[in-house]
Order: sequence, then structure tokens, then C-alpha cells
Amino acid sequence: MRGAAVQQEHPDITFITDTAPVATATHGGRAKCLQRLVRLDLPVPRTVALSFDEVHRIAAGEMPDMDALLALLASESLICVRPSSEDPDWGGPGAILNIGMNDARHAQLSLEMGAQAANALYARFIQSYSVHVARLDPDMFDDMDMESDTVCQQALDAYEDEAEEPFPQQPADQLAGVLRSMARAWEGTSARLLRQAKGAPADAGLGLVVQEMVLGLGHGECGSGVLQLVNVTTGLPQITGRYLSQSQGRDALLTGAASLFLERDTRGPSLEEKAPAAFEALKAHAALMREKLREEMQIEFTIDNGEVHILDGVRVQRSARAAVRIAVRLAKDGIIPRQEALLRIEPRALNELLHRQVDPEAPRDVIGTGIAASPGAATGKIVFSAAEAQASAARGEACVLVRRETNPEDIRGMHAASAVLTERGGITSHAAVIARGLGLPCVVGASSLRFQMRKHALTCPDGRVFREGDMITVDGSDGQILAGEPAMLEAALDDAFQSLMNWADKERDIDVRANADTPADAKTARNFKANGIGLCRTEHMFFDADRLTVMREMIFADASEDRRSALEQLLPMQRDDFTELFRIMEGQPVCIRLFDPPLHEFLPTDRAGLRDLAEALSLPLSDVTRRVDALGEYNPMLGMRGVRLGITVPEIYDMQARAIFEATIAASHEGDPVVPEIMIPLVSANREVELVKTRVDAVAAAVRTETGVDFDYRLGVMVETPRAALRAEEIAPHCHFFSFGTNDLTQMTYGLSRDDAGRFMSAYVQQGVYPEDPFHTLDVEGVGELLKLGAERGRNSQPNLTLSVCGEHGGSPESIDFCRKIGINYVSCSPFRVPVARLAAAQLAIRDKIE
Repeated sequence: MRGAAVQQEHPDITFITDTAPVATATHGGRAKCLQRLVRLDLPVPRTVALSFDEVHRIAAGEMPDMDALLALLASESLICVRPSSEDPDWGGPGAILNIGMNDARHAQLSLEMGAQAANALYARFIQSYSVHVARLDPDMFDDMDMESDTVCQQALDAYEDEAEEPFPQQPADQLAGVLRSMARAWEGTSARLLRQAKGAPADAGLGLVVQEMVLGLGHGECGSGVLQLVNVTTGLPQITGRYLSQSQGRDALLTGAASLFLERDTRGPSLEEKAPAAFEALKAHAALMREKLREEMQIEFTIDNGEVHILDGVRVQRSARAAVRIAVRLAKDGIIPRQEALLRIEPRALNELLHRQVDPEAPRDVIGTGIAASPGAATGKIVFSAAEAQASAARGEACVLVRRETNPEDIRGMHAASAVLTERGGITSHAAVIARGLGLPCVVGASSLRFQMRKHALTCPDGRVFREGDMITVDGSDGQILAGEPAMLEAALDDAFQSLMNWADKERDIDVRANADTPADAKTARNFKANGIGLCRTEHMFFDADRLTVMREMIFADASEDRRSALEQLLPMQRDDFTELFRIMEGQPVCIRLFDPPLHEFLPTDRAGLRDLAEALSLPLSDVTRRVDALGEYNPMLGMRGVRLGITVPEIYDMQARAIFEATIAASHEGDPVVPEIMIPLVSANREVELVKTRVDAVAAAVRTETGVDFDYRLGVMVETPRAALRAEEIAPHCHFFSFGTNDLTQMTYGLSRDDAGRFMSAYVQQGVYPEDPFHTLDVEGVGELLKLGAERGRNSQPNLTLSVCGEHGGSPESIDFCRKIGINYVSCSPFRVPVARLAAAQLAIRDKIE
């Protein structure tokens, strides 16, 4: 009755019972979990919860009635105080044990459990109180002999000398000091900034739990430990944890502690052998907690003379691969529904499963940082050119391709490399986009390193120099470059991952396609169950050595017939490429973007390359140099590229259209009929579409006549200029589909180079100019407004118009949410981002149903 009365007078000081008014939002997760354990009738010591509001008042100096608080607990027990924040990841001050220990209690416990155990308790408390509450120098205890019979007196004397007052003897005074210290530590500036970095709101509250202690010291089998039922790295069922006799708290986990395994283990003694009844009780408690709390939990326990007591339960920390397996197992065991299993997985965390990662336990020797452009990690020898990367691959040696920035000529080297590192670039730069498509770890914008390309060297901020052939590791998940070869974890596309993805596909209401340029990309897309190819960049097919020379001959040709003659050599190659893509994606749509980049990208820039080209074309070096200079543009990405090139040099698009249609016929012979989607890039006026459409239709008619085979195709445009979005109503009647190319659309809307933005984007985001990098997260207010206008105006004149987003934003969960809201039919992203997009789309659909 006395406890109930105190609770009524102080609603923010709550004795935890099964019906007490305790909630995570008011008292924190630890307090709420302890109440759930009480409801399960588990052996939990008596506990009092202090609310966020009460702790805030304590920090301000308004102390509760300590005697009333202590009256809720047994008068003879020692107590501990633990933090209880809303989210355990937000941290909090460390626990303080053995409050109430004083001279009188020390004397009593010396008789009950022996002087050595009592000395350990008292000395530990004095030290903890001195350092964490009185804020004294921990070094003052360095010279103490912990095995001495006088260790407690030594500690008391050290406290009095340093604090200039006797050590507090009253439990109420000790508890008041602990509560005040923990409350003020939470509200300090450093702690606030630290938890905000972890995602906590600025005004996040802290609760405290005050709990009777089960000492873990004394006669019979006594000790403490932790136990969980899963492996935190793999998520596989496995009893893990440690137990230490004659210990408290989490002592069993300390390095060097003579702790026991839990289960029988060939490596050493175990709790199962030493106290089999306690071990069986622990397993039963853990299984009950898993079932009723609907989560894998880590138990903190104490054994007192053979009896088990549960002090705390926290959600098991886990890797991404373990999180997937745990969620799927809980769903398959009927503990949670499948929809909840899907919601428990952060979509971007799937990257850890799709790629090799640096082992989180491995030491990291970080030599530089940059922008994490493509997830995963890989180790290799440094090479500074695409040719060296190919040579390295031919020798069977892993390599890291290091460039100031990559260009289309580097694609063969990127295919050969294990990872890519560039000095310049941002999240949608050439290196980043291609690396994500290849599933290649990539860090761009690594300006903390000094790239000395002529000397073939990288100089680190600490002065170390790494040269060609030295071994480094690129971590594209964290944006770090590491020295040497740290231990790795392999990709894990196991049964749990497949189950999760299958459940996601049943929930999502938007299709997810892949951006795929090669048969290898297409196979990856197919393996990840993409709903087709949303963007095939045909220009990447021209950079193989046997094709590049022919492409250059075409560029140097002066007459239409000469260009056509050169392109006829490329026609069978393009046809074979498209035929293979169609066969791999049988039954799925394939959207092929016609040639997009400016022609100068196919020409050499250095003197050696110019000389080789002059030799290949049998032209004077001076003629070649003049022609290359003439094709140069001040701003080539806004120059003669895309549809502009297709209109001024129409032979390129004629050849590609013919290759597509002939591949359509070839692939349809052996499987389902193929209906290719042909996309015109960089459109800004309806007349551009009319001109290209007329020529494509003419090529289609010619192929039908020549082969006697009929076929269908769909023609659309890539909306990547603001004008195309604004004039969508007059462009749409000529199209079957619009595909918004958000990389270029963002670039043109902002007037911002996506390759150079990385140099200052971090400063812009930090200072609040942009909430996020607009090349990383779709700018809904600006670029998104153009998407919305383009979608509405396009469908005004073409109601059945198919709409998609094929920029890298297509794999972003936030962008997918916006796309669903404005009626986009599908998103398309790099093959390795397809699972991320599938899961994100499913979660958005589930949340809509819940709301």
C-alpha cells in the first residue's frame, strides 16, 4: 500500500508492475521491456521507473523525495541505476551498480559472504561513484591493491583526499548523487550532439530505472552473464554469450575475464556443465521472450546460489544479413506477420548482403575518404590506367583502378578492376553510375588524397605514399580507402533473402526495372527479378577495341555514304548485342536508349592516342589533330549530343534502329514475341521527336519488307531537359512512353555539374543550403515539380502514356515514394539496387494500407 500511495503522489516515479502506466514514449525502452518481462512472470528484481519529465526536473535541480523512492524497494537491498532512452541506439550514461553500499552494509556482507566478496563490492562502488558521479580523476585509484584486506579503506581515503569531504554513507544521498549526475550527463552539449548524430531528436528524453540488485557474489554458484539465441553476424540460431562466476553486470564480456561458455564447448568449460538447471532455465526464459516480445533478445542475467534472475533484456544488435534472417525466421515461425518482417529491414541495408563487405571486426587503417558511390568492398593492387587494369585481370590479379575521373574509354578497365577510386566526381558521375551498374565498389571525390598520376602515386594526409602495385582496399559503403587487406565478409543471397524478396513482390504496387547495358548486366537484373530493362545505354557497346576504331572511322567520314559504310560494320555487332539482351530478358520489356554522348568522347586526347588513330586511319597526324580539335565543344554535355546528334548525323540512329528490329525478329524466333522500346534522349522540342520518329518508322517498314516478318515496337522520349517536361503536352502524342532521366534533369534544373558538385556538396548540405545532395535524393520541390508537370501534361494529351524514372534516383526509397504518388508506372535503377527498390516499394505500399 505504501508503494501505491507514493505512486499516486508521484506519477513520474513508477513501481513497475504488469499494469503500471509505463510507456516507451514516456519512460524509455528499457523500462517498457522490464514491464513486459514482469508480465511474463519472469524472475525480474523489483524496479522503479523514472519518467523523462522526472529526469528533466532532476537535471534542473528539482530532486524527488529519496526516502519515498527507496521505500518502493526492499530496505536491505543494494540498488543499481540504468538509463532508459526511447531508442537504445541513442545511448546514455553508463549504469551505476551497488548503490547503498556503505561501512555498515560492508560489515554485514563481510559476515554473510566473506570479506573478499564484500571488499570487491564496496571498492567497486567507491570507484564508480568517484569517477562518474563526483567526477574525480580515475588515476587516483591506480596504486590501490585490489587484493588487500584494506582496499576499501584505501578507496575511502583516496575519495576524501580528492573530494575534500567524506564518502557519502546514506543510501538516499548516494542515490540522489547518481540520479543527478546521470540526468545532467544526458542533457550536456556533447551527449546531445552525439545522439543527434545517431538520429535522435534534439529534445529526446531519458528515463532511468532503479532496480534492486542480485549481487552475483557469495556462497553457492553465483555470477552474471549475457545470453542470446542467435549469431549477431549470420542470424543463424546459436546460443551465444558468456558467464563469469562471482561477478556483476557485464563483467563476463570483459577482455581477459575467466568467463565460461554457455553451451558445452570443446574450447573450455561451460555454464551448462557447471549449473545445468540454471542453464536450462535461461534457455526457457530466452525462448519465451523471443515468442512474446516478438524479437530476438539479449538477456542480462545473474545467478544467485543457483537461482536465475533476469536483470534486463535488449534487442540483439545485428548485421544486415542477420537482420534479414531473423525477420524471416520470426515470420516463418508465426511470431510476426510477413508484412512486419518486411518493415523491419532498412532497404539500404540490403547492400551489405549484395556485396562483399569489410568485416566489422577487422581493424581499419584508413588512408583517405571520399564519397561512397557504389557499395561493397574490394582489395587489389593499385593501377592507374584502364590498360593496366586489363593486364592485371589477364594475370589473374585483383586491382583497384585509380583515376582523376573516369570517361567512357575507361569502361573496359572498370570491367577488369575489382574497385574504382577517383579524385573527382559525385554520386551521379560517370564512375559512380557505371560502378553501380557493374556492382563494383567505388569511392569518388577522394580529394583528401593527392593523386599524382604522372608519378603513379597516391599521397595520404598523414604523408604515406602508395604506388602502383601497392595493395589497398576500397570500401564503397563507407567511402573509405584502407591500406592493406582487411578481412572480408562475402555476399549472402541466401534462402532468407529470397523469401524476403518474394514477399516484397507480393506487396509492392510499382514495377522496378534495371539499367543494364551489357549481357552481364541483364543477367544480374534477371537474377534480381527486375521487371525488365528500363535503360540500355547503347554507347557503352562501342568502346570495345574492335568497335572503337570503326566508330572513329565513322566520325572522320565527311559524306553520308562514308558514314553509312562505316556503320554497316557496327550493325551486326549491335544486332548481336540486342539479340542477346532480348533472349536474356525473354518475356520482359527492354528499353533501348539511342546514342547519346557527344562524338568527342570516342576520340583520343593524348598525343600517343592521336598518333595511333592517325596510323589506323592512314591520315597525317596534323589532319587527325585538327579534326579532333574541331569536334571539341566548350560544354559538350549541353552541346551536340542525344537527339541533336541523331538529327545532324542521322545515319547513327538509322543503324541502331535497324539493329534493334533485326534483333527483335531473331530473338522472337526462339521465344516470346519481343516488343522493343526505343527511347530518344535529350529531347526538348516536339519537332525533334517527329523527325526521329519518321526515320525510325521508315527503317521499321524497310525491315518488314526485307524480311517479310511483322513486329511491334514502342517509341518514347527521355525527359531530361526542363523544356521537355514543360512542353510534355505537345510531345506526348508522338510517344508511347516518357522516361524521366533525373540525373540530367537535376543537373539542368540546378545549373549544376554532377561531376563537379562533389567538391562542395558536403559544405552545402552541412550549412543547410540543400537538405540533401540532389543527385542522391530527388529534389521533390524543384525537380519533382517538373516530373509532376511533365506527367500531368503528358497524360492530358496521351492518357495511356507509360511513365517511368530511369535516373539513379529510381533506386532511392524516398524517390520511389514520390514516384508512386504522381502516378509513375515503374522506376529503373542499377541492377544491384533492384532489390533495394523492390523492398522500399513494398514497405511504402504496406504503410499506405496501414494508414
